[in-house]
Amino acid sequence: MTEREIPEVPAATSYDNRRQVMYWRLLARLFDHEEQASLESASLAVVEDIGLPPALLDPQASVDSVVQRHPELAAEFDGLMVPETEETPAEDADGDGHRDRAAELRRAALVSKVLLNVFQSPPGTVSAGQLSRWQSDADWLERALGCKPGELRAGRRGGGRGVSPTGTGGGGRTPDLSRLIPEIGPELGSIEAGLVKRMRLREVLADPKLAGQLTPSMSLIEQLLRDKDNLSGVALANAKSLIRRFVDEVAEVLRTQVEKSTVGALDRSVPPKRVFRNLDLDRTIWKNLTNWSPEEERLYVDRLFYRHTARKTTPQRLIVVVDQSGSMVDSMVNCTILASIFAGLPKVDVHLIAYDTQALDLTPWVHDPFETLLRTNLGGGTDGTVAMALAQPKIAEPRNTVVVWISDFYEWQCEPLFDSMAAIHRSGAKFIPVGSVTSAGRASVNPWFRERFKDQGTPVLSGHIRKLVHELKTFLT
Repeated sequence: MTEREIPEVPAATSYDNRRQVMYWRLLARLFDHEEQASLESASLAVVEDIGLPPALLDPQASVDSVVQRHPELAAEFDGLMVPETEETPAEDADGDGHRDRAAELRRAALVSKVLLNVFQSPPGTVSAGQLSRWQSDADWLERALGCKPGELRAGRRGGGRGVSPTGTGGGGRTPDLSRLIPEIGPELGSIEAGLVKRMRLREVLADPKLAGQLTPSMSLIEQLLRDKDNLSGVALANAKSLIRRFVDEVAEVLRTQVEKSTVGALDRSVPPKRVFRNLDLDRTIWKNLTNWSPEEERLYVDRLFYRHTARKTTPQRLIVVVDQSGSMVDSMVNCTILASIFAGLPKVDVHLIAYDTQALDLTPWVHDPFETLLRTNLGGGTDGTVAMALAQPKIAEPRNTVVVWISDFYEWQCEPLFDSMAAIHRSGAKFIPVGSVTSAGRASVNPWFRERFKDQGTPVLSGHIRKLVHELKTFLT
């Protein structure tokens, strides 16, 4: 890591070598919590030489604390990793057409600080203070990427400064991270979820300020649902608030997907309403072409044609059976919300059953996924036969009924349960076995059930929840 002096460009080489020192230290600390003495001493010399505070190298110092002591750095952290556009290049600082290597070196030191603070999470049990500090540092990283604090972790992007796609990333300039930003958000959310799992969650929930800083995620919701019976007072109120926020965000996405569906086939037995908005102009012109007058260059219309808008709608029944064991939390949350959305559609009668070793009919609360989730009891084993005992009596008209069964199908009584499912399929009802409906689409399904469902002609549906939405729309509309 020693500097090599090249007579032709000694200043440029010096800056490049020192910038490499900062980035080598960054990589070393990311992969090994133990500091490398030579890199630490070299980095300290670099930081002091360019007029930055040594606190940038202190892993215990948050970006907030550095900025509080040195307010002038706030503007440098803001938009730090946004690539320069052609109008604002990071070169020609002295008007001589050369890159501003001093600015690049300074940026390398600041980038190292914010990346290390975010991606080198604390080991062991996490305290409320450590979580709060990490969230603050994550806010600074999002600001450095040109986004609003919390924007990437919430899965949104927009309204911030944005990342310009014009940066070249070559020659040591700020790299163009615009393509990576969609991946950075989920990673930040995953790190935060991991910290939440290793912390005293009740301590955080009891503090409204800390609870308000939590980003709702599937991992956090799972923790809250598991621990809800042990919460009370302020902690319980904050837990409910986080669950409702997450439910509302997921519901907004799913509702958009459901609303894209058609609402039934056109019913041509019903005459179209003769109003202007239903006028079929193309068909009207085509049918009246025989009335064209070449001399007058005018088309005489003696008959108007209108579009059919009435659609055939048959009352449908949707029965959703969800395995609420610990391995199916993601699907449990997604399908509970999805059931509530379909319950809001006209002429769709939705029933919801959750089960582990016992079954619970959640139909009275199906319109409110928040209240439904609060009544679930995550964990335990699985015995689908108890859920089947509740589901079968609900099938009154098989041809107008769809049964969605969400589980990994690792059951205690495999053969009796499959026989009951096969009977539903033979009755004429549509049976949809679902291995998972998650954001990532990962699933582990009992091979015994998978093969039998395939032979029956009802293969297990697994993957993104959009697949299930499509299947249900096809049947119900």
